[in-house]
Amino acid sequence: MDGASVVVTGGAGFIGSHLVDTLLRNRRPHKVTVLDDLENGTTANLAHWTDDDRFELVVGDVCDRAEVDRVVAGADTVFHLACLGVRHSLHAPMRNHQVNAEGSLVVGLAARDAGVSRYVHVSSSEAFGTAQYVPMDERHPTWPETVYGAGKLAGEAYARAMFRTDGMATVVARPFNTYGPRSHFEGDSGEVIPRTIVRMLNGQRPVVYGDGSQTRDFMHVSDTATALLALAECEDAIGETVNIGTGVEISMLELCRVIAEIIGRPELTPRLLDPRPGDVLRLCVDNTRMRQLTGVEPTVPFRDGIADLIAWFRRADASPDAMLAQVADTNWNRTGVSA
Repeated sequence: MDGASVVVTGGAGFIGSHLVDTLLRNRRPHKVTVLDDLENGTTANLAHWTDDDRFELVVGDVCDRAEVDRVVAGADTVFHLACLGVRHSLHAPMRNHQVNAEGSLVVGLAARDAGVSRYVHVSSSEAFGTAQYVPMDERHPTWPETVYGAGKLAGEAYARAMFRTDGMATVVARPFNTYGPRSHFEGDSGEVIPRTIVRMLNGQRPVVYGDGSQTRDFMHVSDTATALLALAECEDAIGETVNIGTGVEISMLELCRVIAEIIGRPELTPRLLDPRPGDVLRLCVDNTRMRQLTGVEPTVPFRDGIADLIAWFRRADASPDAMLAQVADTNWNRTGVSA
């Protein structure tokens, strides 16, 4: 993408900010513009690029067509990552749908009308729901468990429609579970790995919803960002839907055991709470298509990535107890909230 003008929606978030890093460090783009409303993302994630004249942050909403048109005008490539998360969808399904589904349509239409040379729509393994077979290839049935998963599925369907109907050079990427520095531990955006690390750094037992047999396919964020960039630059990926993951299945109980062992607190065994509504029970990717198209292979072994993330949390400006104050037993709420 040397010399290209690139837009990254959701670029102040966890995966998005690492994608921005990968673009600016490993390529020579003319400009990288981030569009983010900062509901989940933070300016701190991008602070190291503030003085780089190739970088611009625009605070705005992907549901605002006029704003998106303005940002996308003149872009060569658009990466669409802006979304609201799975637990958010349990208490605010309409807003979740608006951002994840309608916002995706807005960004896709803006990219189409701007005549971009590549549009990368970043979906989620949540579009699949629980695995009906493993490993899960791109043709695995899509039966999402939540409004979040349904919205992500709608967004990728819009992207595929723009390829088929309008001929827009589109790639749909489906990352499985991504972890690493800048991952969320706070509120309803908090993910299991950073939440568990914060608890254990404070000497607390981790929380697992259900019996802990649920599995995920965890890929380090540096590998996810590399795969997204490689798909954007792959001509053979145009019109394709591609899974991104490691092909390694890890249970919640095993995850907790690994974190406890690295932190040095093996006695901190999980507290088992009631199952989370809409929880996916099993995920494990077939990443054959990703590897065939891009040559990308996961480079960060799970244990090494977890050790690196624990070290990152230990270096954080906030104290462990200050971070713990932002972590609750359950990071969703369905009581009396329908919007």
